[in-house]
Amino acid sequence: MNQNISYLTAECLAAGASLRHGFFTRQGGVSSGIFTSLNCGLGSGDSPENVRHNRDQVAAALCADALAGVHQVHGRAVHVIRTPEDAELRPQADGLVTALPGIGLSVLSADCAPILFADARAKIIGAAHAGWKGALAGITDAVIDAMERMGAQRRAIAAAIGPCISQSAYEVGADFELNYLNQEPASAVFFKKSALPDKRQFALAEYVAARLARAGIGPVQNLGLCTYQDETRFFSFRRTTHRGETDYGRGISAISLRP
Repeated sequence: MNQNISYLTAECLAAGASLRHGFFTRQGGVSSGIFTSLNCGLGSGDSPENVRHNRDQVAAALCADALAGVHQVHGRAVHVIRTPEDAELRPQADGLVTALPGIGLSVLSADCAPILFADARAKIIGAAHAGWKGALAGITDAVIDAMERMGAQRRAIAAAIGPCISQSAYEVGADFELNYLNQEPASAVFFKKSALPDKRQFALAEYVAARLARAGIGPVQNLGLCTYQDETRFFSFRRTTHRGETDYGRGISAISLRP
């Protein structure tokens, strides 16, 4: 089994020598079948031993002593990790923040947007999982606020949006659009009409990027990679659904402070 895992990095997060981060592809793990091969989803039907092995590889790639995660619920709650014991918890949340070195903050995704944050000077990092509900609820704002409370400077926070479903692959109902327009009419720019009159196509990553920019942080980078279209590198819930498959793997994105 090839265990040479691969991951993508963002320039806006690479400037700090105190940081390590990665948007990991599905390649290089030990899982097989529909989970091939770096499946990091504890909630999947994959062997727990395979998932633990894959997650250990991710932690090693980040030189992290531990890999913290949360039970993602498409909300805006943030798990703040102040002690090593906090890193062992897995509360219901969609964001994580810490200033502890050696703790990898991780989020899972298979079409939703993973976002990694860092104030390299203050040595405070964050991670967020943003599906359409969490993005609309403001999970990115909640992570930024938590980082500020820990001592980060808003203008010094960089954020990178990893692989997620692209607008051309994300068809939704017309009523879906109303969720956004009712909150902010200007959100119409993130929707375009589909071939069917009662359908729309939603630009999730672009919406998240605009919301991050509006929050007044530092550089924001969107990697612009589509999980649905790039089967070789990424898992996709929607692709699995269209094929009628019974389950799907979860990709992982993570960031840590060097010990």
